[in-house]
Amino acid sequence: MLLALGLFPFSIQTLAFDELARRASWRHATAARIGARDATQYTGPGEETITLPGTVYAEIADGRVSIDELRRMADSGDAWSLVDGLGYVYGAFVITGIDDRAKAFFPDGTPRQIDFAIDLLRVDSDVA
Repeated sequence: MLLALGLFPFSIQTLAFDELARRASWRHATAARIGARDATQYTGPGEETITLPGTVYAEIADGRVSIDELRRMADSGDAWSLVDGLGYVYGAFVITGIDDRAKAFFPDGTPRQIDFAIDLLRVDSDVA
């Protein structure tokens, strides 16, 4: 298992992402001053997002089933714990976006390849 979002495992058998892009920000309020730079005050953590892009191939896993499960999780609006395979806890995240693109189809319309990206937003840890 590469990563687990709640009870959904990202793995070779489900969805294996190619990279994990993490972005965090911190808020600073500013107040204008005459003849000097603005005064700043740290007001707390800002948004933290994670994007998981990847590709799944029909010969390895049925990516449509996994993407549909993630869509059901997103529809619930719930926050899910995000934990990697070594046990590192990233925090509680909600799914804010799922992009998928099917390519190279079998004669029955089943895609051989699905490129995907999952967007996650960290929420307060007491939510999960």
